[in-house]
Amino acid sequence: MTAPAAPTGSLRAVASRIERLLNLLNVLIGAERPVSAARIRAMVPGYPAEQASFHRQFERDKAELRDMGLPLAAETVPGTYPEEVGYRIPREEAYLRDPGLEPEELAALHLAASAIRLEGIEGSGGLWKLGGAPEGPDGAGAAAARNGAAGVADLPADDRLVTLFRAVAQRRQMRFTYGEVPRRLDPYRLDCARGRWYVTGHDHTRNATRHFRLDRVDGAVEVGEVGAFERPAARVPGVRMEPWRFASTEPVTARVLIDADHVPTATQVAPSATVVEERADGAVVLELEVSDLDGFRSFVLGFLEHAEVLDPPELRDEVVGWLTSVAEAGP
Repeated sequence: MTAPAAPTGSLRAVASRIERLLNLLNVLIGAERPVSAARIRAMVPGYPAEQASFHRQFERDKAELRDMGLPLAAETVPGTYPEEVGYRIPREEAYLRDPGLEPEELAALHLAASAIRLEGIEGSGGLWKLGGAPEGPDGAGAAAARNGAAGVADLPADDRLVTLFRAVAQRRQMRFTYGEVPRRLDPYRLDCARGRWYVTGHDHTRNATRHFRLDRVDGAVEVGEVGAFERPAARVPGVRMEPWRFASTEPVTARVLIDADHVPTATQVAPSATVVEERADGAVVLELEVSDLDGFRSFVLGFLEHAEVLDPPELRDEVVGWLTSVAEAGP
């Protein structure tokens, strides 16, 4: 079954941290002289009032910026005695290299960033690194971006998304528990499909490429060192929506036994399925989420006698009952 959504308080904490980091970046990027911790505390909202708590939070934020690859420099503030340490991010080192996007490609990026929000968090800020929002004849494109034009969709948020984005971008190995099984994953990509986030990568536990639904991950996600693995040279496909998952009803977790000779076909047809058991004769038990009975029945019957529904009992009974009714009806 679907895990409960992340608590609202957790999502607010994520949004608050992102907002504070963005405000901190606005102060530090391109600063003509180093900015002291005292001035940062006064200029950036969201820091604790108590001095020791501020310093602990500020140290975490500095580490976060450096983990993101931003060149945060610690320098002496000119004219201070005793000498005071300040911080700044050189503008020329803070921005993305020009990827050579055509105006039409930049416009497409701007449209996507303007239309989609991560539960209210603006997505267009990064476009300024690529040259800003596209200008219309009257400059309306940039004005809309600056004024935060209303989007048409919100992507769901999870307080572990920041960790996953960092793991994928920086090639950090992930450790987490999924279906009560500890996993070690080289994450290759993140996808959002039908309102849910998925991470795709090489699962060392199963020694295969697997997809994992974020809201079914149990507890926290731990990440390792930067550059811990190499991505495949070929494009890694993301999760795709199989027919047995099209319905909007609450999904159930099905277990299907697949004979050995048909395992490659089954895992190709159902890339989001997880192998939860490998038997001595080469057969495997696949676990997959089902919300559309007709699509699931078609998947199982496609393997004829080489597939058997094991669980849950009510889903097995549905398939057996349908087959019985067809057999009794005759030709």
